[in-house]
Amino acid sequence: MDNRRKYVIPGDTITTGPLRPEQNVILDGNKIISTLVGISEIYEDSVRVIPLTGKYIPEINDLVIGKVISHTSLSWELDINSCYVGFLPAQDVFGRDFSAHADELSSKLKSGDLVAARIANFDRTRDPLITISDRDLGKIDSGDLVKISPSRVPRLIGKRGSMIQMIEMATNAAITIGQNGWVVVSCETREGLLKAKKAIEMVNKQAHVANLTDQVKEMLEKKDES
Repeated sequence: MDNRRKYVIPGDTITTGPLRPEQNVILDGNKIISTLVGISEIYEDSVRVIPLTGKYIPEINDLVIGKVISHTSLSWELDINSCYVGFLPAQDVFGRDFSAHADELSSKLKSGDLVAARIANFDRTRDPLITISDRDLGKIDSGDLVKISPSRVPRLIGKRGSMIQMIEMATNAAITIGQNGWVVVSCETREGLLKAKKAIEMVNKQAHVANLTDQVKEMLEKKDES
């Protein structure tokens, strides 16, 4: 195993020397120390720790999948797998001529509905504003929700989309990945659906494994013994 990647916990010294501390690490004298549980990575001139667990921290323009929790007369509140709640303004859904008196929010979205949305605005002092006004955003009418760690999302997408394309092509599934770690999978066949979900779970559990792509490929190519 590459000694540049190792499992660390808060307080562990990752390395010493003239390296730049990047994410989830602090500099103490000449030691670079982890601030959380994760996998440390050392590059040519910098050190970072990739979290193994953790809630999603919103970033503007991120695509997220949210679940409607409740609504007021002006907006919906969505669970986005974060310590923050996503706010979707009614005007975003009903349009400019939205009227709080005339329009009933539950006619469009109700508790439990899944929504594909983007983070429209966020600073860490208040809950993020989300929008569904782009193409391909809005209520998700079908599919199974799979929850993975937000830190696994880049691995699931793969370099230039390689991992997710491989899973979609092998299973004929349509997969929507939220940066918040919530993934919706839909497929016309039950076998394809189960295989796609199994592949996503593999990535979630084994993201740190070096030959993960080959392992997922092998699983996808295996014929079911039935």
